Order: sequence, then C-alpha cells, then structure tokens
Amino acid sequence: MTVGVDKAVVARLQHSNQRFEILVDPDKALEVKKGAKVSMDDLLAYPAVYKDSRKGEAVSEQDLQKVFGTKDIMKIAERIIKEGELQLTTEQRRKMIEQKKIQIANIISRKGINPQTNTPHPPQRIINAMEQVGVNIDPFLDAELQVDKVLKSIKTILPIKFQKVVLQIKIPPQFSGSAYSVLKSVGSIINEEWLGDGSLLANIEILAGVQDELFQKLSSLTHGNFESKVLKREDI
Repeated sequence: MTVGVDKAVVARLQHSNQRFEILVDPDKALEVKKGAKVSMDDLLAYPAVYKDSRKGEAVSEQDLQKVFGTKDIMKIAERIIKEGELQLTTEQRRKMIEQKKIQIANIISRKGINPQTNTPHPPQRIINAMEQVGVNIDPFLDAELQVDKVLKSIKTILPIKFQKVVLQIKIPPQFSGSAYSVLKSVGSIINEEWLGDGSLLANIEILAGVQDELFQKLSSLTHGNFESKVLKREDI
C-alpha cells in the first residue's frame, strides 16, 4: 500500500550539481537504507523525482537519463535512498541513536577497563557517561568508527583505557576439550601444551574487558576447577 504524502519523508541525493528528491515511506526507506529488499511500489508516495519536493518541481526524464542512465523511477529511487540522505522521523532517529549507543558501549566495555580496578566498565555505565558528556552519535555511521570519538569524550569523567591481556590457563583433563573451544571463542591462543595427564596448559591473548566473561565461562564449565595467571598486560 502506497504511503500517503502527509506521512512521507524526503530522501535526497546531490549529484552532478543537481538535487534529486523523492517522497518515501519512512520505515520502508530505512529498511532499504540498511540493505533490505522492499517492494518499491509500497515505498514511494508518488512515482516522481523532484528538484524540490516542497514546490513539486519534477526532474525531466532527460536529466534522469543523463545522470542515472535510466528513466526507471524505481531504480532511481533505490539509488537515491542508498547513496543519499534520508530524513528520519523523530522516533526513528531516537531509536537508531539508542541502538548505536548500545553497540558502542558494548565495544568499549569489551575492549576497555577501569585502570583503577583493572575491571571492565559495565555497558550501562558507559552509556550513562556518554549521555552525561553529551557526545553526538551518528545513527548511520558504523559503531566501530565512532568508538575513538566517544572514548575521547567520556575519558573526561570516566577512567578508562584499552588493554590486551595474556593469560596462562590450566584446565584439568576431563574439561580440556570443551575448554579449548571456549578459549578460542573469546581470544587468540598463542601457545598450547597438552600435558601427560591430558590437562591443557594454554596462553591466550584477550581484550581486558572480556576477562571476567572468560573466567565465568570456564568456572561454569569446570565447576571452578581451573588455574589462571596474568602473564602480561599491554595498553592498546
């Protein structure tokens, strides 16, 4: 079902010193922006490409052909959404920013620690710090690419640093096979030795923020019957 003009938002692309606008369903356009396949018939409020959608000034077919290599409105609309700017509704923007904040906080929590305690900051504490300093989050930019900016901002109120840790782990023989899979899933095994009794002695490099997670998994698997020691800490 075609979206009504009153509920549509503008998707806009600047190309060859010209502006191309279409009126689209905000939710379906966002799905297209994220790479999903959507029925283009349900996407457009009206099958036209505008120079200025507010004034209703349409782009000529000749200009569309010249710039996009086609007059097919559906193909052009998909390109405008994917390559151009999409006007989000207030609720869409709020939800996307919240989701992106969570992603960024999870990354920082896994990579970083509180240098005062050598323990990771919970994601919610990082989110609270982000909100306190008022750091701007781009709803479209990949979370990994925003980590440095966010980290620089929250460091003013939250002691944090990124660190790698090399641990030596010893697992008794009855748990060594299963524990090996756990070690591989959370870090990089840099040295392993299978002892005569079947025990596993392994050196593993992990992000400091996942150390507690690793110990919890090993403790659950071995009922607390494992040994560990820190061999090296390195800031990253």
